[in-house]
Amino acid sequence: MQPRDLSAHTPYEAGRGIEETARELGVDPEDLVKLSSNENAWGPSPKAVVAIREAAAAVHAYPKASHADLQAALADRFDVADGQVWLANGGDGALDYLARALLAPGDEVLVPEPGFAYYAMSARFHHGRVNEYPLRKAEDFEQTAEGVLDAYDGERVVYVTSPHNPAGTEMPPDEVRALADRTNDDTLVVVDEAYGEFSETPSAVSLLGERDDVAVLRTFSKAYGLAGCRLGYAVVPDDWADAYARVNTPFAASEIACRAGLAALEDDDHVERTVEGARESREYMYEHLDCPTWESGGNFVLAEVGDGTRVFEAAKREGVIVRDTTSFGLPECVRITCGTPEMTERAVGTVNDLL
Repeated sequence: MQPRDLSAHTPYEAGRGIEETARELGVDPEDLVKLSSNENAWGPSPKAVVAIREAAAAVHAYPKASHADLQAALADRFDVADGQVWLANGGDGALDYLARALLAPGDEVLVPEPGFAYYAMSARFHHGRVNEYPLRKAEDFEQTAEGVLDAYDGERVVYVTSPHNPAGTEMPPDEVRALADRTNDDTLVVVDEAYGEFSETPSAVSLLGERDDVAVLRTFSKAYGLAGCRLGYAVVPDDWADAYARVNTPFAASEIACRAGLAALEDDDHVERTVEGARESREYMYEHLDCPTWESGGNFVLAEVGDGTRVFEAAKREGVIVRDTTSFGLPECVRITCGTPEMTERAVGTVNDLL
């Protein structure tokens, strides 16, 4: 007995963890700086931490009320109907829901290259086929409607990442509108705004009031610091509410995750501190790294270091964990997550020494 043929499925490669690296090097985890997974260097929302503790005594119950409350809170924030918010187990869970709702076996999707590997993974899990459009380093990873349309061939779903991981470039709503205007009526443009809070570009959610062919993906993992809770969501067209009940897994967002999300939404101070800190860290990297970088709308910076794997391995031995971007097709680069001033200065100094 064997599983079905999974040879076309590429495993997702997460950033190197601090505990596993500490064990490998035989050092104290507190001596390491981890800037490889775009996590929140300022930690989780303090209000969310309190909510998690308080919710612990209620985890014997399914999260029906908290799920509805969080949907309503997010709908109010984005000025959409409650049913337009599809909560999920992380942003990748929301991608799965969209794939279940949209893809029939053999349908094609169009994904950015380089880009988030799970777009293609989710499509293949749901028996879809994957095509790619390039974001070229020679063009500074510029994202335009025209660039996507050059590769578009009637795919059912087109994925856009804004800010883009790992380059940090963005596609503003006007370009998203232009893209959606020129794709087929049955094509959905999915705009992944996992890093949207760090950007000054308006959200593409504003387009949902005027059209039914755009959906937006968001997460609590980054700016809110709740990566370990696994809480994300999609904001979808107005008449899709019924589809959610037909494709989501029962109680996909846990009681603890929903309570944490509700509290985090009320913690404006933490988000402001995180966003401001990330922007300061980005500026420090632009100014002090002795190698080319790209301006980023996210909480990370892509740096061209010559041999990304060598720099990653050598920096790790010095106690600094960055992201080798070979898996993104960029072996000459590393991605460095924005950290506190102390973390950022140490990472920059280490990388510069290795250069």
